[in-house]
Amino acid sequence: MSMVRASLIPGLIALLILSAACNRRGPERTTPGNGASAMPKPTVANFKPGPIHYVALGDSTGVGVGARNGGYPGRLFKHISERRPGSRLTNFCVSGATTVAVLESQLDQALAAKADFITLGIGINDIGHGLTVEEFGMNYEAILSRLKRDTGATILVTNIPDISTAPRIPEVARRRYHQLIVDFNQRLDEIALRHSVPVFDIYTITHQELPAHPEYLSSDGFHPSDKGYELWAEHMWPAIAKFFDGNGRP
Repeated sequence: MSMVRASLIPGLIALLILSAACNRRGPERTTPGNGASAMPKPTVANFKPGPIHYVALGDSTGVGVGARNGGYPGRLFKHISERRPGSRLTNFCVSGATTVAVLESQLDQALAAKADFITLGIGINDIGHGLTVEEFGMNYEAILSRLKRDTGATILVTNIPDISTAPRIPEVARRRYHQLIVDFNQRLDEIALRHSVPVFDIYTITHQELPAHPEYLSSDGFHPSDKGYELWAEHMWPAIAKFFDGNGRP
């Protein structure tokens, strides 16, 4: 499946343009959820015995922009290495990455790395660059198709966090930005379910927590802080622990 290139429209300007043009899209969803809770859960596949090679794909949240001690992959890896000594982490995440960047720059590296476990966190920059839900869906479909076809790795994707209330988002754009996050997450859920890939729901956590906890955002008013990434990893770890023996016990 061919990929769709991101436009060069700067993020926040693109949001305002999309807000003005919202009448060309379908009806907006009024519920804050992304639909994941209503979907059947994919079957949990256990990790092989011994050390785990963990490969992370994604954007600045995988890099840890906004924090001193890295993003969620490094924090998750601490749990993995404690339970499986000798495990290793290869982090291909790049700040500013879109689904196009994953397809062009990260995916081949991930396939060559022979990973046992892969996480994918991508999408917020697709919204900022003005991609439509359909374009994002085409790219996301291409990513998961290749990962499922060309690796034997266990895959866990994280959906898009709800940062629509972040200080860096202009108030006039927040309602539309939130709706785009919901719409993109719905498409992400549909694709992941079709490929039997479980989705970690960071959307609901951030939707509930960020408005009342400004300390979870860094000083740039957009990326998570160390406390924000720690919250992310703490909630995400139980979803990974299930892969050790299928029931959450490492």
